[in-house]
Amino acid sequence: MMWFNVAMIVVSVLFVITVLLQQRGAGLSGAFGGNGSGAYHTKRGLERMIFIAAIVLSVLFIGGAFIRLLL
Repeated sequence: MMWFNVAMIVVSVLFVITVLLQQRGAGLSGAFGGNGSGAYHTKRGLERMIFIAAIVLSVLFIGGAFIRLLL
């Protein structure tokens, strides 16, 4: 089971990196005086790939956590 622990660590580090690489102004910054333009913005290219990677890594991490809980 050592490989499972290492895989979970790798997935969690990659997930943190993908979340940190995403655009910064997408959260609640507009509510607190940030530079929120309010315009519709579609994700394209690398931004979209990072977004999808973050979703996939989060699902892998949560699924791995449930598997680890059952073992």
